[in-house]
Amino acid sequence: MSTAPRLTALDALHRSLGATMTDFAGWDMPLRYGSERDEHIAVRTKAGLFDLSHMGEITVTGPQAVELLDHALVGNISTVGVGRARYTMICQEDGGILDDLIVYRLGETEYMVVANASNAQIVLDALTGRAAGFDAEVRDDRDAYALIAVQGPESPGILKSLTDADLDGLKYYAGLPGTVAGVPALIARTGYTGEDGFELFLKPEHAEGVWKALTEAGAPVGLIPCGLSCRDTLRLEAGMPLYGHELTTALTPFDAGLGRVVKFEKTTNDGRFVGREALEKAAERAETAPPRKLVGLVAEGRRVPRAGFSVVKDGVVIGEVTSGAPSPTLGKPIAIAYVDAAHAEPGTQGVGVDIRGTHEPYEVVALPFYKRQK
Repeated sequence: MSTAPRLTALDALHRSLGATMTDFAGWDMPLRYGSERDEHIAVRTKAGLFDLSHMGEITVTGPQAVELLDHALVGNISTVGVGRARYTMICQEDGGILDDLIVYRLGETEYMVVANASNAQIVLDALTGRAAGFDAEVRDDRDAYALIAVQGPESPGILKSLTDADLDGLKYYAGLPGTVAGVPALIARTGYTGEDGFELFLKPEHAEGVWKALTEAGAPVGLIPCGLSCRDTLRLEAGMPLYGHELTTALTPFDAGLGRVVKFEKTTNDGRFVGREALEKAAERAETAPPRKLVGLVAEGRRVPRAGFSVVKDGVVIGEVTSGAPSPTLGKPIAIAYVDAAHAEPGTQGVGVDIRGTHEPYEVVALPFYKRQK
């Protein structure tokens, strides 16, 4: 039996703007409003407005909230200050990645874990299961929040006109409560585009008013609504991993080149956390015999590589594309791929992608493809 897709609080507004909608992780979401390329370039040069209400918010509270999170996740959550956020992961016992997450510390004993839409239930179930024995509560807050992001170089100016919060003092990966367009919101300086920007967590009933206020405030500087399609090309250029593509349960954080998020030195729970033993072995393997490495590929031609296509050299398969798209910023097709360590050096020549039987030439480059000038 198929269930109807879930709708965000902004669904009617997206349709009134003529958005092309798509089913994404069980939600009806805007793919694009007009041209994906125009939306992408607006975020890089001006500003874009996104509905991200499909993301999964899970609140963890109680005297042992931090002990639970240090046990359940690979990061060191006890070192996150109030009002700050951290990128981390939740892994299986065997070290495989269940999801990548952002954890916000909202108060002394209150944390918000934000999971990817496709994994929100999996993460909720894992945290609930792992909470046994801890004096902490795991609460499903997916319906308690709408999430609106404003991203791009003009976003601080746009948001400043609508809030009393100290945006200048708000660092990257920090979040503070404030009001936006007269309603309460958690204002976080986070994003998935490679640009400066903010993510606003607010009550669903306030979403439409805030969206309209941001649209009005941003119109003079070129802000436009943006869909998930350009969000994908923006994160791809910025070299940011996407769950289900660069990250899967078949890979550990060390396989993904993100071993830095695993903190073996944490002291809570005597340093024990789910997946620790498997991850220690994965770390050793990565030192002695590096697994395939995540690299960037830039096309010499015009054909676009897609996830699952083979990376080849001298007729031998040396890797696999995990994400690929035309890059509006570079003006060429780009891809992220896992390739054998021997061929992962930037500048490696003679690498191709098998696109329907033809080996299209690509150059190996270091990630990210794009880094904003600060």
